[in-house]
Amino acid sequence: MIKNRLILLIICLTVLLSSCLRPDGAVKQADEAAYGIVAQKQDALQINYPFTLQRAESRLRQRLLPNVTSTVATANVQATPTVVHLTLTEALQVAAHNSRSFQDNKEAVYRAALALDLERDAFRGTWSSVLSSEWLTDKSTGQRVSGLQHGGDLGVSRLFKSGAEFALSVGLDLVQLLTANRVSARGIVADASLSIPLLRGAGREIVTEPLQQAERNVVYALWDFERFRRSFAVDVASEYLLVLERMNRVDTAYDNYQRLVASRKRARRLADAGRITEIEVDQALQNELTARSNWVSAQQTSAARLDNFKILLGLPPDSPIELDRSVLTDLGGQQQIDLEQSDMLNQLMAVALQQRRDLRVEEGRKADEKRAIRVAEDALRAELTLLASGHDGGSRSLSAAASDDASLDPDEGQYSALLNLDLPFERTAERNALRRAWLNYEAQQRSLEALEDNIKLQVRTAWRQLKEAQETIDIQSMALHVAQRRVESTNLFLRAGRIQIRDLLEAEDDLVSARNALVQAQVQYRITALELLRDLGTLTIDDQGGWLEDISIEVIE
Repeated sequence: MIKNRLILLIICLTVLLSSCLRPDGAVKQADEAAYGIVAQKQDALQINYPFTLQRAESRLRQRLLPNVTSTVATANVQATPTVVHLTLTEALQVAAHNSRSFQDNKEAVYRAALALDLERDAFRGTWSSVLSSEWLTDKSTGQRVSGLQHGGDLGVSRLFKSGAEFALSVGLDLVQLLTANRVSARGIVADASLSIPLLRGAGREIVTEPLQQAERNVVYALWDFERFRRSFAVDVASEYLLVLERMNRVDTAYDNYQRLVASRKRARRLADAGRITEIEVDQALQNELTARSNWVSAQQTSAARLDNFKILLGLPPDSPIELDRSVLTDLGGQQQIDLEQSDMLNQLMAVALQQRRDLRVEEGRKADEKRAIRVAEDALRAELTLLASGHDGGSRSLSAAASDDASLDPDEGQYSALLNLDLPFERTAERNALRRAWLNYEAQQRSLEALEDNIKLQVRTAWRQLKEAQETIDIQSMALHVAQRRVESTNLFLRAGRIQIRDLLEAEDDLVSARNALVQAQVQYRITALELLRDLGTLTIDDQGGWLEDISIEVIE
């Protein structure tokens, strides 16, 4: 019989050890719990994109750039890497999968979900078990007695949302003397306890406050991530356009350099024919050299801006990518927004106050601080707790190895009940905590008011900048037309000998400035329209980071 019990104990120990959670299984369970929480909150908030943490081995960084090897791993890079062409939408998708800041903000949502899972776990039944086996020697009776004592405890505890706590544990022990007759005895002990707060710390509102806050923190994290996705998309798109604008400056600088080379050659011919002076030839040469210097500088500035853009996407600066230059051509035909509607600015501010996620977060935090005041007020009350406990059975030690086996008998158990009252004579810490809670609430109210004012300011500023960008496009379009006509006229007058070459060179410089200014105005208009949509909270992004609407036309959905 004793042998069978030992075998059973060993089997139980083996089963428990084999059922321990492995690291990969723990990560999988954590993912399932967090993703389930996020999906639940997304459904409630009507957020319709799948949320997952992209693993490093499947990131677009590796899939898009298979020919670029990490410099950390090896210094060998292929001589002719494949150039990857990225449209604006594809750049947004690459950023959504590779950007470090994007991943950090996504993980913030995941962390909030894990924290909520832990708070929910506090109200689930918690199981615990302990197995032990030890060798003992007892000389208290004058004779040396040696033996083995095996023990096991199984317990469960539960915190209820009312504040009541219940705990139950059952312990088994088996004592066996190391003698010829192998005398043994079995013990069994059952303990139960119940604690019920009646005043301070009682009630669902107080007990579940950490859980409720964790629930709301997941919502805040999702709203913050939604706001970040829109702001980040605008940042990526804006930088994409600014890189293209810098590339256009390179083209313009090169075209200007080529024209000035031609002008210098023409000046040389005219000087050889005696029609202009050598001073004018030197002036043409000086402008040519300046144009070449500007072209080289524009190339370096454009390359540096492109490298910074790669970092923004989460790609190494030596990534062989190429942007879609046709986007600048499309900007020339973009339809401008009608900003002359009466009372449109007030409508836009109303839309922003209704749609902005960060404003919803601040409003929620104000409600959180109000609840914190209620919890702090509860802490000032007296503490009245009802305690109950029960004990049945008995354990067996080495000295009691010859005793009969213990058993559970409710009629022979020990039971107690206690009503404990802690009067609120000393509540200095709680008093100060309550005052801090009120200060936090008032500070949050001011923060909410400040955000509302800043949202209005952002919309009004974007509105004015958009109107300015529209006017600038019209002005620069006319300026470019005038500059082109002026270059044509000065060329004709120079051939006729009616002007000096200096007039042609000035006209060429003004044409370069006009072309750059027009493209810059078109890019700025596009960026400002994006920023207005972002500040309104109406910019819609798909799950890959791409646009879901024509951002150049519609402002109000």
